[in-house]
Amino acid sequence: MTDYTVSEASVRGKELVGLRYNHAFVEKNPTEKDAWKVISANFVTTEDGTGLVHIAPGHGLEDYLAGQQHGLAIYSPVLDDGGYDNTVPQHLHGKNVLKVDKEVNELLKTKGLLFAEAQIMHSYPHCWRSRTPVIFRATEQWFIGVDREMPNGKSLRKLALERLPKVKWVPAWGEKRITGMLESRPDWCISRQRSWGMPIPVFYNSQAQRLLTKESVLAVGKHFRQKGSDSWFTDTPKEILGEDFKLPEGFSFDDLHKEENIFDVWFESGCSWHSVAKQAGWPIPVDLYLEGSDQHRGWFQLSLLPALGAEGTEPFKTVLTHGFTVDAEGKKQSKSLGNYVNAQDEIQKYGSDILRLWVASVNYQEDMRCSDTLIGRLQDAYRKIRNTIRYLLGNTFDFDPAKNSVAYEKMFDIDRWAVQQLEKLITEVTDAYENFQFHRVYNSIYNFCVVEMSSIYMDLLKDRLYCDAKDSLSRRSSQTAMYKILDALTRLLAPVLAHTAEEIYEAMPVKSETSESIHLLNMPKPDKSIDWQKEEPKWEKLMKLRDDVLKELENLRKNEVIASNQESSVTISTYDAEMIDVVEKFGTKNFAALCIVSEIKLNKQKADKLITAQKSSHQKCARCWNYWPSVGKNPEQPELCDRCAEVVKG
Repeated sequence: MTDYTVSEASVRGKELVGLRYNHAFVEKNPTEKDAWKVISANFVTTEDGTGLVHIAPGHGLEDYLAGQQHGLAIYSPVLDDGGYDNTVPQHLHGKNVLKVDKEVNELLKTKGLLFAEAQIMHSYPHCWRSRTPVIFRATEQWFIGVDREMPNGKSLRKLALERLPKVKWVPAWGEKRITGMLESRPDWCISRQRSWGMPIPVFYNSQAQRLLTKESVLAVGKHFRQKGSDSWFTDTPKEILGEDFKLPEGFSFDDLHKEENIFDVWFESGCSWHSVAKQAGWPIPVDLYLEGSDQHRGWFQLSLLPALGAEGTEPFKTVLTHGFTVDAEGKKQSKSLGNYVNAQDEIQKYGSDILRLWVASVNYQEDMRCSDTLIGRLQDAYRKIRNTIRYLLGNTFDFDPAKNSVAYEKMFDIDRWAVQQLEKLITEVTDAYENFQFHRVYNSIYNFCVVEMSSIYMDLLKDRLYCDAKDSLSRRSSQTAMYKILDALTRLLAPVLAHTAEEIYEAMPVKSETSESIHLLNMPKPDKSIDWQKEEPKWEKLMKLRDDVLKELENLRKNEVIASNQESSVTISTYDAEMIDVVEKFGTKNFAALCIVSEIKLNKQKADKLITAQKSSHQKCARCWNYWPSVGKNPEQPELCDRCAEVVKG
């Protein structure tokens, strides 16, 4: 082309709209309805420069929408194999669209139309599985219209947005996320072009009329139940529908063809609530849907839409979203990178309960770092929980709750405290389970075993368990508390430490309930008659005072004044009426047992220090190793305290 002039004036883009141009190497002149004219589009921005940009309405979403807006033909000359069809210049027929760049450039160069040629690096979508470039094509598809009015007068989109608040979203931000996606989602394309899958049960005649009725779909379903869905690809329409099927006017078996497209797999999985739950007679909605955070766009949303369309209600009561496991450096785990953790290897190395404990310990609402080292660290936590259980089992071997239980009001104060802590644990863990906060379950149980049990209760129980008379009130009181803790703790652990809990249940000499498995028992429920919250302030004061005593005793051990807490005598000096009242009501002897010291003296006067301690002046009992005033007072057993002498005598 030589008939042109160059203008140096600036031109606004809208002034070019409607102008026509000639194709670089297609000689046929376009008609008014064809392409090759200038249009405007809102996806062209000044950020990437200005000018005329080629579009292909048959090969891109934005181009497609612009083409529809301006009445352009939706032209897609690309075949299923990625090659050009026969509507393009002959020398390109059948050639792959991704491999003709050099030929097109050579043609432009020959015609003197190539301004410049260079290789550039730019972002282009690739298939995540095959890692090859994606070719976009506009083809006829089947859609579910989300904005079409249904018989109830509402669209799927409107009904979905109305029903979202009826669902419990865990975490709560899931509702906001899926709401935004539903508000902006397009119609749902449910057809796919593959040679395998669930067929779309549509028939056509030679006039391209479609046969898709309730009766035809039910007939196809009946045939599939008898021969399977693969029969769609092997049997004739007459065999599928049945010889007695009454075809609508304009259709005949001699002129009937099957739809070749299959359903989108998301449509199939989105109907799992029906095929799995409703077909089994379970009520809809189901209790829980659980998947990763990417499924607000996928499974969650594409289960909601079919259920609303078919049943008018959501398919789930609760939707739980979890993050993804990443490696120790926070990178995505994948087979190709080789940075993933093999669950079977971890089970072989640590056992399945360690792996389960790790899963429960992490906050799944975020991405979770996972490695062999991180999983291995849970061995120590598991060991501490298991040792707590072993202690409880070992010290209730001769306890029959039906014969030996002590009523709550008659139990020793510290045993009632242990039961109160159990009730608190049951309340916290039940709430955590019901809200799917499994890391709270882990933390609550772990802290209960390590702090309340190992560091406090089980440590101070040893004296009573090993030295008091077998059937004494003190020993049976502690065993009552321990049995309650063992029974409830095992059930609380069962969902996480599935195999360990079963092992514990089998080892219990006497079971509160008999069953084939602990997993067939109910979870423990809080005892409303035990008001642990009312008692908590008192125990907080006593435990704080105990901590102060233990700090002072630590100094005595460092200075080698005493070898163990039992050797010490402690004096509490204060005129704080509230503190004095708490200690006196609890009893100095009981508080001495709580601190595992020889004796506690209460000095109701202010001194330089709240807590003072020294080595006890009393003799050591040869049996219980306590330093008590009664040691040496019994002429028959001078080396024993009065408690041990009485037990030995009995």
